[in-house]
Amino acid sequence: MSPIKPTRHFLDIDQFDSATLRSILDKAIELKEAGRGHAKPLADHTLVLIFEKSSTRTRVSFEVGMQQMGGDVVVLGSQDSQLGRGESVADTARVLSRFADAIMIRTDSHQKLEWLAEFATVPVINGLTDDSHPCQIMADVMTFEEHRGPIEGKTIAWVGDGNNVAASWLHAAVKFNCKFNIATPLEFQLPDHLIDWANAEGGDVTVTQSAEEAVAGADCVVADTWVSMGDDDERDTRLELLGPYQVNDALMAKANSDALFMHCLPAHRGEEVTDTVLDGQQSVVWDEAENRLHAQKAILAYCLDVL
Repeated sequence: MSPIKPTRHFLDIDQFDSATLRSILDKAIELKEAGRGHAKPLADHTLVLIFEKSSTRTRVSFEVGMQQMGGDVVVLGSQDSQLGRGESVADTARVLSRFADAIMIRTDSHQKLEWLAEFATVPVINGLTDDSHPCQIMADVMTFEEHRGPIEGKTIAWVGDGNNVAASWLHAAVKFNCKFNIATPLEFQLPDHLIDWANAEGGDVTVTQSAEEAVAGADCVVADTWVSMGDDDERDTRLELLGPYQVNDALMAKANSDALFMHCLPAHRGEEVTDTVLDGQQSVVWDEAENRLHAQKAILAYCLDVL
């Protein structure tokens, strides 16, 4: 009898070695180059998508990606599963593992993701939690390298809220050996334990309250919405504190002349970024959005051990 292979989850970038992450990106590039002519290794496979937070890019990219690889998708919204009616995460994980070949969840609590992975016997993929957004950052690294070559040794500047996307960028900066500058107000800094982890891992991280300092000499400037889902009650406070961190032409001019601009979308034009930057020549946000499809197909291939 052949040995049972361990379940391959994709929960957070910091849980992988650099070589594995690189192999996933290489597969993403291969799949993108093949277009729709690549193999369909996920025929007879089913992916369950659980959305406790609404989504455009995550849902469409996973659903289309799974279909392009020959598989099927079942989508559960917040009102469609028993999670919303008090069933435990563990019981949901056990049941869905009997029906499907993989589970993706987009939720608030990171612990909920971890519980799902603990009790599922099929791969679990992090489609977003309040703590991290690893699928997005895999697409971001792919996008950077498409435009500027290897990301190793380059400088990424994060400007704005130290949120879940920033956390995953920090993870990626350490794993892909690039410099990470992060500028946030004191009130919205990344948790100390994340910075401590990055430093312990030998990461090159600069934490500042100055957007200008963060972007100086940067090869890529990254922003995200200032008012995320669940933050509406703090909207006025957030806009006031984050106002100095808007990415506009003047701020981009302080980065390298060929610096890219990234944003995971949706963007609130006129808040965290101006129209002239978002629609400008340095912006690669539409390539970034497309690459969610290709990066996630590669993640599915990794998790399901195909190709």
